[in-house]
Amino acid sequence: MKKIAILSSIFVGAFAFAQGIKFEDSNFAAILSKAKKENKLVFIDAYASWCGPCKLMVKNIFPLQTVGDYYNAHFVNAKIDMEKGEGIDIAKKYNVKAFPTYLFIDGNGEEVHRTLGYVEEKDFIQFAKDAEDPAKRLTSLKQKFENGEKDPEFLKNLANLTIYNDAEFSAKVLERYFNGKKELEKEDIQLLLMGVQSTSSPLYKIFLERKSDVQKFLPGDKYDKFDKNIKLSTALKKSYNSDTKVWNDNLFISETKDLLTKEEAEKMLKRAKASRALKNKDITTYEKLSLELYKDSSNASSEELNSLAWNFFENITSKTSLEKAISWAEESVKKNENYANTDTLANLYNKIGDKKNAKIWAEKSIDLAKKTNQDYADTEKLLKSL
Repeated sequence: MKKIAILSSIFVGAFAFAQGIKFEDSNFAAILSKAKKENKLVFIDAYASWCGPCKLMVKNIFPLQTVGDYYNAHFVNAKIDMEKGEGIDIAKKYNVKAFPTYLFIDGNGEEVHRTLGYVEEKDFIQFAKDAEDPAKRLTSLKQKFENGEKDPEFLKNLANLTIYNDAEFSAKVLERYFNGKKELEKEDIQLLLMGVQSTSSPLYKIFLERKSDVQKFLPGDKYDKFDKNIKLSTALKKSYNSDTKVWNDNLFISETKDLLTKEEAEKMLKRAKASRALKNKDITTYEKLSLELYKDSSNASSEELNSLAWNFFENITSKTSLEKAISWAEESVKKNENYANTDTLANLYNKIGDKKNAKIWAEKSIDLAKKTNQDYADTEKLLKSL
């Protein structure tokens, strides 16, 4: 029996070893060097810790043997948080704006292909094969477009590959796509709405010209609201100088005078400033504006309050402000108790040194996670540390 048990252990161990993608545990420079030496591409899972689809890929796709067999044989694999450490600079270099993004990089650090989102097993392997085929890489697809390719399926695929990280190029692709489409289907409308980012985009003209087609899927009041949001978004972009990091308040108020009251415009501008301050890591400004905006948080949604509270947990050190964040998280829980906001409460209590309440909410969060099939590994680590 002992011999059988040993053989069984060896078999299980070998089987486990064969499973899934093997990710390198080293820095990006070393990963690039290894790829160059082995004449392979680097595969990067560019993720964020809060990203749901990222966690699902870790749970459902990365551990598959078929996936691991292909990726381990053909690539040097890296898993990098784009919001921590060297991941921040990598995200800037490769223009990663949505999660998860999958990058394929050569040994010289040049991007050759990418895709994004939750991807099923067969498609995930096919994307990898495309990355190795020079004719199917994103760089080649872009050149094919510049050479005048008009095939609708080609254009739609290229637009989907670039819409989140190269909006200007994607708009050109979609403009050609829609100019060749007489009838628009639901999927076309979704692409159009994703692509329209400002009134200066060629897609905005299509949005206006094909209003009757769009309204088949986006009824009148929703169409008007979307149109208004495009105009407001355009006004915000015009009002911010990304080089000097300075806002032109008067320009925004002027641009939106027919869309918002002055009070509404000032509040929207303050929200935009807070968001930009957080992005620029100007935490002092972010903290000040957020406390002003959410002095009365009764009308904020549960999700909005939880996101705000979590941002304070991650970035703020003032105990007074953290206690305010706890009140937002508690209000979020009252409106819709779930794994995420109870986890936020646990972390906030721990940060101010209240271990007792941190433990209560961590246990609650894990219980809710189990009931809803959520990944609670980080919360479990917190609980064990208390």
